[in-house]
Amino acid sequence: VGDYAFVAAGEAGLRVISVADKSSPTEVGLCNTPGYAHDVHMLGNYAYVADEWGGLRIISVVDKSRPMEVSFYDTPGYAYGIHAVGDYAYVADRHKGLRIISIYDASNPVEVGSFDTTSPYRAQAVHVVGDYAYVADGSDGLRIISVADKSNPTEVGFCDTPGYAHDVHVVRDYAYVADGESGLRVISVADKSNPLEVGYCNVPGSAVGVHIAGNYAYVAAGEAGLHVISIVDKSNPMEVGYHST
Repeated sequence: VGDYAFVAAGEAGLRVISVADKSSPTEVGLCNTPGYAHDVHMLGNYAYVADEWGGLRIISVVDKSRPMEVSFYDTPGYAYGIHAVGDYAYVADRHKGLRIISIYDASNPVEVGSFDTTSPYRAQAVHVVGDYAYVADGSDGLRIISVADKSNPTEVGFCDTPGYAHDVHVVRDYAYVADGESGLRVISVADKSNPLEVGYCNVPGSAVGVHIAGNYAYVAAGEAGLHVISIVDKSNPMEVGYHST
């Protein structure tokens, strides 16, 4: 965000890194969390951290050198993924599915709704676009959940990917799923009730994270590094670059 990267650093909590000088990123602040910081989403002056057994942690980053926790919500499962939009935080809470938490008052987050996904222990990540939450649900693939009524979220469609859905990023009519040993899967979500896979690209190792920017998917594959995949042709995504990490 701007000149800063906010990193969910596992047992090391939230780390704030200045990337003003791209050739020499420098840590400028940190905030320890009680659990294992697995994911982070920025919204306004707050970092929303999915902290596994530590639940949802809300951290003020007004002062980048001294980020401070202002509140938390102890989700019933293990907070693995987080997406904050407007007045709500959507948490992929492993065996407790999707949790919807009001963050209208950042000092007092309150759960307003939930949906138990079909796969126990496996709600890994969530991406919210409009009235829909797209959940990477482990061995049960991609689940599409209507969140128009926050108090009563309802599944409207699913696509059972061949691998283990670790992460998802949605852009317009397509969901891009990091599907473990089955690589990157491209799924049309134009019809929410009937999502269909339209293409895929295998990567070495296990695809555990994905982010879309422009015509490229950036896929994190654990020890197999970072893979850059062109998605210009959705039916035939092609790897164009790689970096060993």
